[in-house]
Amino acid sequence: MEKKDYLSIAQAAKVLGISRIAVYKKVKKGEIKAIRIGKMFAIPQGEIKAKTSSIKGSPLKEAEKENIRKAVEKTVKDYGEVLKKLGAE
Repeated sequence: MEKKDYLSIAQAAKVLGISRIAVYKKVKKGEIKAIRIGKMFAIPQGEIKAKTSSIKGSPLKEAEKENIRKAVEKTVKDYGEVLKKLGAE
């Protein structure tokens, strides 16, 4: 077992762009395969590469981006003053 073949929970979290706790929970649920070494986990790099798209998700389509943009505009229009006051606190 070479060190570079495996990642720690913290390293996997950085690669996936999620928290260490989220990675730990996914390991405990069996969503990410890992080897337990004492109190620590070693996650094969291949496992992270295989799971990246399912964990991170796929890029948004243009129609999805447009829906989000419209929802944000509506929220700002409806609650703009409240948002400004909350931002000032």
